[in-house]
Amino acid sequence: MCGIVGYIGKQKAVSILLEGLKRLEYRGYDSAGLAIQQDGKLCISRKTGRVEQLVKETAKLHYTGTAGISHTRWATHGGVTEANAHPHLSSDGKLVLVHNGVIENFAAIKHFLQGKDYTFRSETDTEVLCNLIAYHYAKEPESNAQSRFLESVRKTLLHIEGTYGIAVMCVDRPNEIVAARKGSPLLLGVGDGEYLLASDASALISHTRNVVYLKDGELVHVTPETFAITTLDQADVPPVVDRITWSIADAELNGFAHFMEKEIFEQPAALENAMRGRFSADGSTANFGGLNLAATDFRQIDRFVFCSCGTAWHACLVAEHLIERFARVPVEVDYASEFRYRNAPLDRDALFFFISQSGETIDTLAAMREAKRKGYKVMAICNVVGSSIAREADGGIYQHAGPEIGVASTKAFTSQLLISALFALYVARLRDMSFSDGVNYVQGLKAAPELVRKTLEQAPHIKEIAQRYAQYHDCLFLGRLSLFPIALEGALKLKEISYIHAEGYPAAEMKHGPIALVNEQCPSVFFVPKGELFNKIVSSMQEIKARKGKIIAIVTEGCELPDGLADEVIPIPDCHEAILPIIATVPVQLLSYYIAVARHCDVDKPRNLAKSVTVE
Repeated sequence: MCGIVGYIGKQKAVSILLEGLKRLEYRGYDSAGLAIQQDGKLCISRKTGRVEQLVKETAKLHYTGTAGISHTRWATHGGVTEANAHPHLSSDGKLVLVHNGVIENFAAIKHFLQGKDYTFRSETDTEVLCNLIAYHYAKEPESNAQSRFLESVRKTLLHIEGTYGIAVMCVDRPNEIVAARKGSPLLLGVGDGEYLLASDASALISHTRNVVYLKDGELVHVTPETFAITTLDQADVPPVVDRITWSIADAELNGFAHFMEKEIFEQPAALENAMRGRFSADGSTANFGGLNLAATDFRQIDRFVFCSCGTAWHACLVAEHLIERFARVPVEVDYASEFRYRNAPLDRDALFFFISQSGETIDTLAAMREAKRKGYKVMAICNVVGSSIAREADGGIYQHAGPEIGVASTKAFTSQLLISALFALYVARLRDMSFSDGVNYVQGLKAAPELVRKTLEQAPHIKEIAQRYAQYHDCLFLGRLSLFPIALEGALKLKEISYIHAEGYPAAEMKHGPIALVNEQCPSVFFVPKGELFNKIVSSMQEIKARKGKIIAIVTEGCELPDGLADEVIPIPDCHEAILPIIATVPVQLLSYYIAVARHCDVDKPRNLAKSVTVE
């Protein structure tokens, strides 16, 4: 959730660190700080609030050092204060550290260190970690100068319970940084005579595209000339240098007011990228190159289990509907945060899927590890190449949606829906779906990008509707079958970025309690597709209208609503059932976005939220 940026090389570090922190603002944070090695000192600046406050502070200080570490903090242990902001300096002034993650045994370690006369200025678990490194550094023989710094970090981490991504500097070792990770992402950017550390590739992409993804339990010792990776048990690790394929332009606004707006309008391209190369030559089924299971293995699967968190959990619910509807295989959907603690009985031949845009969501990663520990094969649907979930899965499907900067997921979500539809087709054709039905399904999927473009043409109309509803404080989202998860997603989007209380329900469940909320000040958003449930949904709408509730109807073209039933109508194109959730998502994304803008909310950085949740 927090962000780390480090630099060591020939250039002034401060400008590079600040640029990187600005690129990490989308992850969510409440304070920022940096430390520069300069003139034999560790110079530290920290500020609560936005990175811009830190920029103003450091401009007065004229830092010239060429090695430094920096951080954006999302508060866990301790409030939002300058004292709790990172970096943290050890009480002896020898070491400075930035940290993402949670140290679970920090209280016991702090008690131990207080008995050794170490003092603490903050409420954080991170300062405890920094002082423990200082304790081990003091115990290392001074004659062991070359490895004393690295070994003090290594010995400290052997005592740590919890998660961490850290970068550390030592006053006695100028032009050196030691970094390590366990459960929190960290990568090394390899430049020309310089190296960068970051928790996210977007922080270093303007300087290099060559990166090394650190694995759990690995440490990297970096100097301006070289770097070396070792494990906690001192084994050398040959580095694998990967190349980032997207460009810095992908992470720029390019004329849009917000990243969320840009990413909503990037969805046709993201869907095209998700489909590219994934259809069979005869156009009747889907192909995947990374599942690492033969077709015969998939025919033996008795049940699929999908696990995720947040928006991605809604994608799992759509996957459940599509797989059961078309492939006739039972699907169970679980919150990743609950799965590892429930100890649920599972089918012997179940196959697990874990969905995560970032590939670093800690609850999803922990659930995946639990499934592997129980002997199950695990698959990932992920957007970030080289992420922890992508690396640790037995197989999977990359989304290829490009970087998603807005905290509220848009193009990543619809990309997940499309991949779920592709996978449902793949399994269905292995079971009992006919060739002609497969061809029809494929044609439906291929139409998705153009139908999303057509839906996006409704943006001015939806903006006008948003202006009329921005003052309300409650909202219901109601849909059935595959559109019930989209009702949940619509409610989540509105909550996330506009801070309006919203709930999503199956439309028929409305009368079993939620209808008590309905009044003139609580509008309802209905998904009204054509088909066998059309009349049932209309009946639910009439129950709302009878209680003076306002209705915004998202209606498939060709459906005729009774006169006066809906206060607002947003038409969407008629389409194949498999892509209906994708098409229906776009209007609620736009509605939430325009309402948030009308309420003057910080759309890309909503309060209390982070893009990638890397702490439990």
